[in-house]
Amino acid sequence: MGKMTKLIILRGNSGSGKTTTAKALQKKFGHGTMLISQDVVRREMLFVKDGPDGKAGELLSELALYGKKHCNIIILEGILNSKWYEGLFKNLLHEFKDQIFAYYFDIPFEETLNRHKQKPNAHEFGEKDMRSWWKERDLIELIPEVCINKELDLNEVVDMIYQDSTR
Repeated sequence: MGKMTKLIILRGNSGSGKTTTAKALQKKFGHGTMLISQDVVRREMLFVKDGPDGKAGELLSELALYGKKHCNIIILEGILNSKWYEGLFKNLLHEFKDQIFAYYFDIPFEETLNRHKQKPNAHEFGEKDMRSWWKERDLIELIPEVCINKELDLNEVVDMIYQDSTR
């Protein structure tokens, strides 16, 4: 049996820091680290809405399987609603077993709103949309997640995840 590809899952509400963390982790791990962003797959590649009958889960799963064959580390990041993407999480658990390192960004709404205002796409949606999407502590039941709070800065979060997944 060859190398064991590790899967890092970063989940949380809009504006919680998932994408920024994912990009920093990809840089830290270096070449050959696959970053799969739910927003890119859903909004840009497939151009579909999210929801209980969403079409992105299957492609996210296929991309992760590609990464399993060709990469050492895969980072999957997105809101990834725990109910809507339950099938994806079942597939990932079956494929990656104990090589999954999952994190949930448990950040208060006001903090996510402040973070959103700093983003280049802040004009695309605002507080009303963010409130309508908000889901409090939407943890996955199948896969244990480490909760990340607002007290940790980007470097601390990146270092923690890097250490956890390279032991």
